[in-house]
Amino acid sequence: MVPARAWAPGLALAFALLATAAHADTLRRFALIAGNDTGGSDTRPLSYARDDARKMHDLLTRLGGVAPSDAKLLLDDDAKDFLTALSELEQRARAAQTRGERTALFVYYSGHAKDGALRLGDSRLAFDALKRRLADAPVDIRIAILDSCRSGALTRTKGARKAPAFDVEAGAARDARGVVILTSSAADEDSQESDALGGSYFSHHLASGLLGDADRSGDGRVTLFEAYSHAYARTVADTADSSAGPQHPTFSYDLAGNGDLVLTDLRASAEGLVVPGGAPAGSYYFVDPGGLVVAELDKTADMERRVALAPGTYRVKRRLSDRLRIGDVEIARGRTTVLEEPRLKDAPFSDDPVKGAGRGQDAWWAFGLTGGYQSFFDAATRQALFLSVPLFGAEAELHDYFRRDWVWGFDASVGGTRGVLALPTLAGPSYRYSVVNLGTSLTTEWPLGRVSPFVGGRLAYLILGRQFEDAAFPDQRFAMVSPGLVAGARFQLMRRLQLTARGRAQYLQYTVDAQRSLGYWELAALLTYEP
Repeated sequence: MVPARAWAPGLALAFALLATAAHADTLRRFALIAGNDTGGSDTRPLSYARDDARKMHDLLTRLGGVAPSDAKLLLDDDAKDFLTALSELEQRARAAQTRGERTALFVYYSGHAKDGALRLGDSRLAFDALKRRLADAPVDIRIAILDSCRSGALTRTKGARKAPAFDVEAGAARDARGVVILTSSAADEDSQESDALGGSYFSHHLASGLLGDADRSGDGRVTLFEAYSHAYARTVADTADSSAGPQHPTFSYDLAGNGDLVLTDLRASAEGLVVPGGAPAGSYYFVDPGGLVVAELDKTADMERRVALAPGTYRVKRRLSDRLRIGDVEIARGRTTVLEEPRLKDAPFSDDPVKGAGRGQDAWWAFGLTGGYQSFFDAATRQALFLSVPLFGAEAELHDYFRRDWVWGFDASVGGTRGVLALPTLAGPSYRYSVVNLGTSLTTEWPLGRVSPFVGGRLAYLILGRQFEDAAFPDQRFAMVSPGLVAGARFQLMRRLQLTARGRAQYLQYTVDAQRSLGYWELAALLTYEP
């Protein structure tokens, strides 16, 4: 492999020779975008691979000339699903070619890689096989963008643990008909994610470039050369001081013809933001309501710049040597907004809207049904006071809200059985025994591939009741707060389906006829679904 840094100065000459027979408006474009946060039992889950894929899908369908019907978005799907989707797009491209249309295929992947293969969950797709598949695809132009990764903490290492990332050889597959492959890092380097950006450095800067920051010519179009050059320079700069070391994107290409391929046309969408030529020069950052930088713009003096932001509200930030310039801007649907820089306000660095990961910005919910069993530890208690009962209920889990791998759970369950009162002074009346169990828990888990053990604490509100069949005996109800501990393991059954085995130990104080310290346990199985 020839690292990109070895020949980065010659990129302009190389891309000037890139082949494409037509510009963006004469190509029928197809896109396969895949993001997978899991890579098998020997890798750790990623934070942002699926988010990066969603952003790329939105970009290509909004600005890249790809019709929504010609785009496939795969999230946590396996290699079989990937190849099936690729085959469907190839068939559509073949049909377009029979009608005399020129065609282009974009393949974007963000996820794990190890041992020369993409890791899509527990499945594998050999990189050599993917290159051959792209070389043989019945499409005029084929562009693959591969961002392989594994996760860490704030800046997490991406790729396979203790193994090199996949190789991309410059000039490989010389018999291919128009193939370009871009990768996020060189063969001997790690790629990296950023919690502050909410994605990988490479994908973030590629997306920001496609939104307009890479349009150095100012013609309103971002070409392949402009996008790659921008992503290369910004990725190297942002990772130079990271613990994993600088990251150098690479590319290989084999195209015939002349001209440069347009990836996004900023004029294709009416909405967006224009920074007028009279605005001060400098770096502008555009932050979404979740606190994530969605785009950047490096403006030079007296040059108008455009960034094709989607409709919504953004915080604009321009950093000076001693302060910030901050203000809000609203991008209306179907309209172009002009940034009025004088309306930005001076603010101290402490008011920086981007300081790292904001609480809850990457949180996600899971919902499930549970079945279990509750019983008190003391045998006498089980016979005279509180019976052992099956429980059935529902739960909701908020993941990664307080911090990564923490789960905030909310549960409700009910249970019941029939019993006969057995006291030293009274025996015989039968009754219906019921349990209402409401609780909230906070646990931390350790993802180990498909299995994630966890442990934490729980606070429950327990309502226990006896309803006698004989009207001569009044019904009884006890309500109390019960603290406890919870532990278990979560098993990944399918892409969005999980099975949890869990145990709880709870404490309560019974003070009706006497003060007693009691404990009870619960065992349960929980089937959860992640929307």
